[in-house]
Amino acid sequence: MDIKSMKNYLYWLYCQFELITCSYLMEPWEKLLFYTFNITMLVMVLYTAYIFVPVHISTAFQFFLHLFGNQHENTVSVVK
Repeated sequence: MDIKSMKNYLYWLYCQFELITCSYLMEPWEKLLFYTFNITMLVMVLYTAYIFVPVHISTAFQFFLHLFGNQHENTVSVVK
């Protein structure tokens, strides 16, 4: 894929995004606020997913291991 067709494709995607969100009707200052808000929300969602999803998966994995009887020994019982 050459650079010119990639540039045209990205521009086409941008135009589709503006059509879907109706942001092509906005004034430049409204677009700036709209895009800033949306990018901020996206970054916050991605950060939250990065921080909390692995913790929840680990907790669920430990729960299912405990549920099916594959328990870890208590460290207090190992030390006598």
